[in-house]
Order: sequence, then C-alpha cells, then structure tokens
Amino acid sequence: MPRHTNPEHRFGLRTAILLVVATMIGTGVFTTTGFLLRDLGSQPAVLVAWLLGGLAAACGSLAYAELVAALPHNGGEYRLLSRIYHPALGFIAGFVSLVVGFAAPVAASAMAFGEYLNLALGSDWIPPLASGLALVVGASVLHSLHLSTGSRIQDFFTLGKALLILLFILGGFFAIDASRLVGSGEPALLDAVLSPAFAVGLIYVSYAYSGWNAAAYVAGEVRDPGRLLPLALVVGTLTVMLLYLGVNTVFLGAAPAAELAGAEERVGHVAAVHAFGELGGRILSGLIALGLVSTVGALILTGPRIYEAMGRDYRAMRLLARRFDGGGPLIAVALQSLLAMLMMLTSSFDALVSYVGFTLSVFAALTVAGVFVLRAREPDLPRPYRTWGHPFTSLGFIVLMGWMVYHAVQQRPIVAAVGAATIGLGWVAYRLVRRLERMDLETTASSD
Repeated sequence: MPRHTNPEHRFGLRTAILLVVATMIGTGVFTTTGFLLRDLGSQPAVLVAWLLGGLAAACGSLAYAELVAALPHNGGEYRLLSRIYHPALGFIAGFVSLVVGFAAPVAASAMAFGEYLNLALGSDWIPPLASGLALVVGASVLHSLHLSTGSRIQDFFTLGKALLILLFILGGFFAIDASRLVGSGEPALLDAVLSPAFAVGLIYVSYAYSGWNAAAYVAGEVRDPGRLLPLALVVGTLTVMLLYLGVNTVFLGAAPAAELAGAEERVGHVAAVHAFGELGGRILSGLIALGLVSTVGALILTGPRIYEAMGRDYRAMRLLARRFDGGGPLIAVALQSLLAMLMMLTSSFDALVSYVGFTLSVFAALTVAGVFVLRAREPDLPRPYRTWGHPFTSLGFIVLMGWMVYHAVQQRPIVAAVGAATIGLGWVAYRLVRRLERMDLETTASSD
C-alpha cells in the first residue's frame, strides 16, 4: 500500500465546480427554513437570510480563490492558515475540519438521508440510522479504493441533483401561493433582520452554504489550479445561491408557515406535499435522499485530503497519508467516517447543525482575513487571481461572520462552549503531536 507523495492532478473544472455544488447542496437547504421560521416568524426575513448567506458565501469564495490560486496545495484552511499565520493555527483548523467541517456534516447528512428515504418509501421499515450508517460505509469504501470511479459517480449524482432541484423550482412556481411570501407583516421585516435571532439564524444558513470552499481542499489535485480553482469556487457558489433562493421561494409559498416551522428537518417533504400532493411529496423526498448520497460522497472525498496533508507534514500522523494505488487516503477516510458514525449514534440533528455553523464561521473569517495579511507580508507572491471587490467584499464577509459569532455566544452559549472546547482540543492535539515529533527526532539522532 504505497504512499503517494505527489498525487496526480486528476480533477478538471467540471469536477471542481460539481464538488462545490455537491458539498453545498445537502441537508441545509431541505431543513434550515423550518428552523428559521420557528425562530423568526417572518417569511420575507427568511428569504433575506438566504440571500445574505449566499452573498457572504460568494464574498468568501472570492477571497479563497485568491489564496488557493497563489498556494495551490491540498489541505484547505490547514495549509492556508499554517502559511499565513502559524503552524499551530493551521493544525487546529485541520483538527476542527476533521471534527466539525466534515465528520459532523457527514453525520447530519446521513441522518437526514435515512429520514427522507423513509418518507419516500412511505414507511419506516428501514431504521433511518441503519440506512444512514450504510451510506457512510459505502461512500467511504468507494472513495478509498478507486478515485477515478468515485469521482465519476460523484459527478453523476451531483448533476442529477442540481437538475432535479431546478425542475422542482420550475414546477413549484406554478403551485405556490405568492401571498404567503409576504407573510403577516408581524414582525416587521427590518425588526426581524436586525434581531439577535436573525444573526443566530444565519448560523443555520451558514451550515447550509458550508462547502463553498470545497475545491480548496483538493487544490493540489486540480489541473491548472491558478485558472480553474477561482472559476470553480465562484461559479459553484453563485449557482447554489440561485438554486437555494428558488427552492426556498417554493417552500415558503407552497405551505403555511406554521406547518413549515413545525416540520423542521422535514420541511422539504411538507412543502412538496402541499405543492404536488402526497405522491409528489414522496417523489421529492426520494430525490432529496438521492441528493444526500452526493453530499455524503463529496464530504468523504474532500475532507480526508486535509488529514492526508497533515500526515505528510507530521511524522506522528504519517499513517493518514497512506493511499492505495489509484485510490484515496484510506486511513484518513476511515478516521473521518468512524467519527461521523459515532456522532450519528450520540447527537441530535439540531445540535450538529448549530455546532458546525458556529465553529466553521470562526475559521472562515480568519482565512478570509489572510488575504490582507498575505498581501501586506508577501506583496510579490505570484497571484494568478486577485479578489474581486477587495477590500469591501472581504471586509463584508469578516464583519458578517463576527456578527453571527457574537450573537451566537449570547444566544447559544452551550453551542459556543462546545465549539471553543473543540478548538481547545485542537491545541492540545497540536502540542502532543509536536512533542512526539521531538521525541522521534531525538531517538533518531541518538541512534545515529
């Protein structure tokens, strides 16, 4: 089982764009509106949240595009923050990516897959947890053993998911009640948008949009990264933003707000039943379940590249860099998937979503701020792409993330505490790995 120190550049523009789309379009778009309506009570405010979240993701992708085009290596925030700030911060970001950025979303997506599969079948004879666990195991095996087959299957599911969502939007526009989009007028739109609940609600939206930076994690395996990565990040993000706005317009116009708020993670099914009848609801639930197969696959494809990069940099973690010939990083995939399955067995869906959105917002803001740091410190670094609209787009992203985190700490202190604890565990892991590195070097020196 040889190690590949330099993976071949296998991914083109299509796969890179679809990787962004597949990672973003997951559980969030089919669940978040229920939580938002529950907390905000305003349909227009919900649409504003989706628009603002999409614009923030687009601004973030513009900044990431500059960074990964200048530094095209696998590893995402781990590589970027290590280079821009300090290896300790990069290591913590990699640790957080393992626990929060990928394992938790894999768990949430697989849990939702089991729920929507049963809604599609119209029965509960398959335990949702069992089908979700089976999906994680199957996707892990596929992306560990045969990379080219895995990427082709991934592209197929993603294209199908995007096309089916588009058809749902087009069909749904003829079945909605447009007056529902205006809401009751209580609370007033401006009051709802400026409320702490709106800022906390953006955490759910942030979770739904997470994945806009997915192509950055496989930057070292993309052909011509200086040209293709910015296109993949920006085109993929804007495509998903338009799809999200369309889907949620149909959701909000199709069903009464009270039913959507009570449905929470089953909001897609409830809206489809109102728009197309019981059979239509089952069909859409089946399509959502198929779409979640793509989401889980994309997360399992991209996340382990971070841990693989860490395994190359730290001898104490070198097992994470092992690959089969023609396959993905086997040990890294297994570690992420085992952690995801543990979360499925021990956590609730709502807790996972809040945890992911809060914690990732912190590191996304730090990474986007890296554009300012790197331009000041390394002005002569070759930059095939420079962030459009900088500094306004970059500052807008950082300010919005800060606003979300500030209100999340006030409104959801337990979620914030768990996120902070995860970051603290990352620091402890970094110190432990560095200590093992020093011991290894001392042992090698003494043996010489």
